[in-house]
Amino acid sequence: MAAPRPLAVRKQDTLHRLEHDIDAWVATASPDGTPYLMPLSFLWDGRTLLLSTAVNNPTARNLRANPLVQLTIGQTRDVIHITATTEELATVPIAEGDAFAAKAGFDPRQASTPYPFIRATPTTIQAWREGNEIKGRLIMQSGVWLV
Repeated sequence: MAAPRPLAVRKQDTLHRLEHDIDAWVATASPDGTPYLMPLSFLWDGRTLLLSTAVNNPTARNLRANPLVQLTIGQTRDVIHITATTEELATVPIAEGDAFAAKAGFDPRQASTPYPFIRATPTTIQAWREGNEIKGRLIMQSGVWLV
């Protein structure tokens, strides 16, 4: 097992994954607490993640009722775990919508049913690979990078 990465390296690796990975597992909960997990494509703008899903999908309904979300990127032995708050957007700038469509391979603006964009603003980010990185896995807290 490799030595644990310093926080600065974990942040660098996390930013690389946010820029280059396409999909995240998105976990929400219904008003009665029923969990729902869905893979969604995302676009990282350097501060927030842009998501989109069908307006009547449980993810969209859950986020309208409770704007808190958990997103996970990567595999279990190289994971980024994000807690975020969300807001459904009425519109997105054309360039941002185009960038999302190019990265995701799907343009929500062209869908036959409404696919609203959802902006997720991270409040907490954790990153770890092996058990020896569990300690020190927190790299963002209260929306502020710790390194």
